[in-house]
Amino acid sequence: MTERKPSGSPAAAPSDEEEWRCGFALRHPRFMSANNPFFPVPQPLSLARIAELAGCALPENADGSRLVLGIAPLDAADADRVTFLDNPQYIAQAAATRAGVCIVGQRHADKLPESCMALIAREPYRSFAKIAAAFFPASMRPQSLFGATGVSAGSFIHPEARLEPGVVVDPGVIIGAGAQIGSNTILCANAVIGPHVTIGRDSAIGPNVTVTHAHLGNRVIIHASCNIGQDGFGFAMGPQGHLKVPQVGRVIIQDDVEIGAGTCVDRGMNRDTIIGEGTKIDNMVQVAHNVTIGRHCVIVAQVALAGSSKLEDYVVIGGQSGVIGHATVGMGAQIAATSAVARDVPRGERWGGTPAKPIREFFKEMAAVDRLVRGSSAKAKVESSDIAPAQEAK
Repeated sequence: MTERKPSGSPAAAPSDEEEWRCGFALRHPRFMSANNPFFPVPQPLSLARIAELAGCALPENADGSRLVLGIAPLDAADADRVTFLDNPQYIAQAAATRAGVCIVGQRHADKLPESCMALIAREPYRSFAKIAAAFFPASMRPQSLFGATGVSAGSFIHPEARLEPGVVVDPGVIIGAGAQIGSNTILCANAVIGPHVTIGRDSAIGPNVTVTHAHLGNRVIIHASCNIGQDGFGFAMGPQGHLKVPQVGRVIIQDDVEIGAGTCVDRGMNRDTIIGEGTKIDNMVQVAHNVTIGRHCVIVAQVALAGSSKLEDYVVIGGQSGVIGHATVGMGAQIAATSAVARDVPRGERWGGTPAKPIREFFKEMAAVDRLVRGSSAKAKVESSDIAPAQEAK
């Protein structure tokens, strides 16, 4: 038996310097954050610009022209970087931080050392997000994986497809007949855009995404490996077999929606599946056929929305929860993680549990179960202590 040799030229062995750099970066995250190859080195921002982005007033006698070089967490920041404090869990880190600037609420401002300038914000986390976006604009949506600035060789675009100026197309992308792509939209490697799909302007479609039977608005972000517009799971069930029901609806995704990696959105059966403007969906979510999601909803990872369920505006659903088919979750309602919604939820209420119920009822039930378990444990201990002397007497 002959030994099979690998084809092609062997990769060059890394130099001692390269090995050192890689190992040091993995062992020392602070070094890695200062030399992150995945994003361009940020341009410095003046302290005045930082305050403007955060919606903060500069302290008296502060030098607004002072330059800030970037962002960092409380425990890794130095005098040239800005950080933030919002969660009181990190007050101890804030007290020891070496950051030059910290975005902080009024109630925690006195926890910072004198060497750190406090910029007072009503919503520190939100203010910090605006600053971070200014330092790293390329992080706000998927970018070309090939460094493309136009249509790459190796992509396949049907002659009847229409692309506005400024569209970026990576290698391996397929765009079907009649598809329309708006200006400044990015299509990452191996994305598949089906016939007659429309995608608005300033959107981003991540690698290995499939979009069919769908219309997407402006500034929509679809992360890697999502599937949009495939058949819904519809069958007329019976003892003679399960008859497939044609799925002839569409998917409508409105402006400013962001959908995380690996999520599936099925097209409607006899009406459209709709995701309202500004809604944010995490990774690995299932949106079934005919589902309607309102505006500015937040849906956390591994949620499943069954067919024809409806979320009204501003609904929040925690991870690994499910909503039964045809149920409605009212406007502003919140569903706790790992809950199973089996009936309509009134607007503005907080529910949790399996089956889901008003959160106070859920907590009362959990407390009752806890008391029952502790009572049973105490009783068992008493009984075992009574048995022991009896056994010794024998």
